[in-house]
Amino acid sequence: MKKIGILNSGGDCAGLNAVIASIVKCGVPMGYTFVGFEHGWEGLLDKTAIPLTLERVRGISHLGGTILRTANKGRFAGKVGSGDPNKIDPAILKLAKQNADDMGIDGLIVIGGDGTLSAAAQLSAYGLRLVGVPKTIDNDIAATDKTFGFSTAVQVATDALDKIHTTAASQDRTFFVECMGRHAGWISLYAGLAGNANAILLPEFPFNSEDFVRYLSQRQERQKMSAIIVVSEGLDLGSGLTGKTGASSSEVVLGGASEKLMHLVEQMAPGEFEMRNVVLGHTQRGGSPMSQDRILSKRYGIEAMLAYDRGESDVMVASRHNKMVTVPISEATQELKLVTHDTYEYQAAGRLGVYLNK
Repeated sequence: MKKIGILNSGGDCAGLNAVIASIVKCGVPMGYTFVGFEHGWEGLLDKTAIPLTLERVRGISHLGGTILRTANKGRFAGKVGSGDPNKIDPAILKLAKQNADDMGIDGLIVIGGDGTLSAAAQLSAYGLRLVGVPKTIDNDIAATDKTFGFSTAVQVATDALDKIHTTAASQDRTFFVECMGRHAGWISLYAGLAGNANAILLPEFPFNSEDFVRYLSQRQERQKMSAIIVVSEGLDLGSGLTGKTGASSSEVVLGGASEKLMHLVEQMAPGEFEMRNVVLGHTQRGGSPMSQDRILSKRYGIEAMLAYDRGESDVMVASRHNKMVTVPISEATQELKLVTHDTYEYQAAGRLGVYLNK
C-alpha cells in the first residue's frame, strides 16, 4: 500500500475539509493510505501528522475550517509580496524530503494558494511526488476558472451588504464595507454587484479621491443620503494620510483600507457625510461551505487522487470550462488572475450605474 501525505497551508477556506475527505474516500478503495500533516508545511518539517482513515474523515465535508489546521507563516514560504518568488533554503527542502522518506511517504497532495504551490514546486525538484489543489477565497489563481471557497466568501459578503443597506438607509449614512482581496478584487466585485452596492473600489485600478468625493456629493445633491461602498482591502490610497481632522489633534492609527478611506473623505469634505466602516475580515473565511463550494471541493479532491494514481507529478488540478484537468504547477503560479476592464461583471456593474475606480 502506498502512503500519501496531505497538507493544507495558507489561510483557511470553506471547503478544505471536503477536499481532504474526498481524497481519502477516493484513494482508500484504490489501495492507498493517508496521513495529514498539521499546520501545513511545518507539520512535514516537524513530523506532526495524524492518520486519515475513512472513519476520521466521515462527516467533515460540510464543516468549515480544516481538521489539519493551517499556518500562513513559517520556514516554507514560497511567495512574498504580490507574487515575487521566494527561494526556500535548500537545507529546509532537504529536511522535508528526508522526513517524508523517514515516514514512508510516497508523495504529497498539497492544498494551497500560489505561495503554497510555489513551495511545492521547489520541493518537487528534490524528488518528492506532488499534486497540487488550488485554494484561495480570492479566486486569483490564473490557471483555473474557479477556486473553492470563493462562492462562500461572496455569499457571506452579500449577506452582510443586505443587512448594512437597511441600517444605512435608516440613518442616512455612508458605509464603507471592506472585503478581502489584497491584490485581486473578485470578492468585492461579485459581492458588490450581487449586494447592490453603490460603489465598488478594486485594487487592480488607480483610485482618484477627488472624483470619488465628488461622486458622493452629487449623490447627496440628488437626495440620495445613504451609500454602500465596497472596498477591497488592497485598495491603494497613497501614503499622504496622517490622521483625522477636527478638534482632536491626536494621530489616528489606521486599520484597513475602508477606515483609511473614510478618514480621507472626512479630510477632503469635513462634516459633509455621516460615515461608518465595516471590516468583514475573517467572516469571509469561516463557516460551512455553501453547496456550490462543497461540490467543487469534492471534484478537486477526486481529480487530485486520480492524477496522483496516474503517476502525474508537479501538477495542479484545475477547473476549466467545467472540466477537471491538470496543469504544471509552474504555469499555475506564474501570475495572478486579476479583474480587468473587460471582465464581464466589471462592465455589468458600470452599466448599472455603480461607481468603479478605473
